[in-house]
Amino acid sequence: MVEWFTVLQVAVAVAAGLLCLVLGLVGRLPSDLTLGATAVVFVFLLGQVVVALIAPAVGNVASGSLLEFWMYLVSAVLLPPLAVFWALVERNRWSNVILGVVCFAVAVMVWRMNEIWFVQVA
Repeated sequence: MVEWFTVLQVAVAVAAGLLCLVLGLVGRLPSDLTLGATAVVFVFLLGQVVVALIAPAVGNVASGSLLEFWMYLVSAVLLPPLAVFWALVERNRWSNVILGVVCFAVAVMVWRMNEIWFVQVA
């Protein structure tokens, strides 16, 4: 993992989460804005997959469990598309709240992946 990319990814996920949560709580339906914000979080996760595949080859090896790291990463990659699908199928204000919660969950999962990569000792 790359630390600055992790921090950027967490910041984007928290900003998207706040946007979706606020718009959902004020009663807005899912729109291009909230679905797009969640899509940006998903694109960053795909970038994280590429970084996680390349990092060990260039000497940036994980200090924690690789199985645990990859389970977090795969789970995090699955969340945004599933949330967007749900928001498109059930278009109400609570869909935006779900998008926000998913973005917050991704932020926490990415931070945990950072801890597994850099902090833990296998």
